[in-house]
Amino acid sequence: MMMKAITHLAAVSFGAAALVSSAFAKAPEGWETNVDEAIALAKKENKAVMLEFTGSDWCPPCIMMNKQVFSKKEFVKPASEKFVLVHLDFPNGDPELKEKNQPYAEKYRIEGFPTVILLDSEGKEFDRFFASQYPDVDKFLGHLDESLEKKDLD
Repeated sequence: MMMKAITHLAAVSFGAAALVSSAFAKAPEGWETNVDEAIALAKKENKAVMLEFTGSDWCPPCIMMNKQVFSKKEFVKPASEKFVLVHLDFPNGDPELKEKNQPYAEKYRIEGFPTVILLDSEGKEFDRFFASQYPDVDKFLGHLDESLEKKDLD
């Protein structure tokens, strides 16, 4: 009887873990997941691109940034006016997604999470920073505006 209860508990725990990890695998609303498509869209709409490299199920600063900034409409709406937002997740709970995004981590030489890289509409990098430096919507949007202004001065 005890073994059956333990087996059932393990099955329930595993099922809950699978639900949690699949919840993380989806990009927040308003975010793209394909870099090439995002750059093409940015070129067409005359916007910049914001790449967010995250570990949604294992990285505490990433989880905090998603909760406090990236999932908020008050961030996504204004940021989307100037940027095509791209969510690149490296979750331990979804090895396929992690593997799919790995070439981007290598291409952009990601050294830590959560990293944000800003690209112009041609796909050329003009800023890079750790997202957790700007832990609320207003600070993050302010930094995006500053980065765009600096880029335009170059």
